Amino acid sequence: MSEQMEQIIERMKSDGIDIAFFNDPQTVEYLVGFSSEPHERILALILFQDAPPILFTPALDQEDAKASVDGIDVYSYLDTENPWQSIKNLIVDKSLPTTNWAIEKEQLTVAKREALQSQFPNSQFEKDYSKLLHTIRMQKTSAELEKMKKAGFWADEAIKIGARALKVGITESEVVAEIEYQLKKRGVDQMSFSTMVLFGENAASPHGVPGPNKLKEDQFVLFDLGVIYEGYASDTTRTLFFGDQPTSEQKDVYQTVLNAHDTAMDQAKINMTASELDTIARRIINQKGYGPYFNHRLGHGIGQSVHEFPSIMEGNQLPLIDSMCFSIEPGIYIPGNIGVRIEDCGYLDDSGFHSFTFFPTTIDAYQNFIKESK
Repeated sequence: MSEQMEQIIERMKSDGIDIAFFNDPQTVEYLVGFSSEPHERILALILFQDAPPILFTPALDQEDAKASVDGIDVYSYLDTENPWQSIKNLIVDKSLPTTNWAIEKEQLTVAKREALQSQFPNSQFEKDYSKLLHTIRMQKTSAELEKMKKAGFWADEAIKIGARALKVGITESEVVAEIEYQLKKRGVDQMSFSTMVLFGENAASPHGVPGPNKLKEDQFVLFDLGVIYEGYASDTTRTLFFGDQPTSEQKDVYQTVLNAHDTAMDQAKINMTASELDTIARRIINQKGYGPYFNHRLGHGIGQSVHEFPSIMEGNQLPLIDSMCFSIEPGIYIPGNIGVRIEDCGYLDDSGFHSFTFFPTTIDAYQNFIKESK
């Protein structure tokens, strides 16, 4: 049994919880190491205070599940069977209390909760373990950090591929296609989110969508991308200047974002609050008069998901802890004109913040990279 499951069972005992039910595939993978996408079928991990856990899978996943887990009873159901009835039968056979349940409210849909509750009409399903799971997942193990470092390596490689593809007249969509094609050739099967490549004024939309926009000289090119490596995500943003000489406005916006990014990276430390770190970067952008154009939080947690708990934002008094992984990504977005964001994800320890990604961040990074690549 994993250390994380043991923590949950100890919490169940203190909370008086008889059964903890988790049906989010990512939660199941995190706790037991079995990865599956059940689609419309039911995948669940069921924990008890004093009995072996149950991993409940569709029949087509049963053998893979048995090969992936130790010390856990694996049961399955056929498509022709009612999974909720099967779950009830498994639990009733154990002759254990079923009064108080903990669920992951952020993941259990209303329909599935009602189906589960119909089998246990006298049980209570009010205890939410979403926050508990967030807290456990927030502090990464050394093995998780190694996977995230590898994911970061491939994110850097993706930026390099994209930088090499830039030329006058190429479209945003074509650069995205080149990045993902070259990564797949090198064995990277999955991006952690839809790859974003935006030229010029399109980059002024923080969540813009790549399209037929063609690259011109003297434009910013914003890359926001990441990959999944052995179940863990990376996420990085670089805004490259494509051209000979940025205007004074382009340079000022870029240097302001870079200063905010670098200062937050340098000053992040254990026990600082998330709000305090956000303030460090935001103050720099505000002092330059661009405050209204920095319209999102400084960062987010990252791990199995590209966006995890916590938010690095104003008002969040959560202390940053050892081995917490999160992004630092200040940005300035002036509609119809300029968009710049610089992002690195990394982890904290006693010596500070350590990035998973290393592609250069100076405004002349593109020109220098192309020169060095020749």
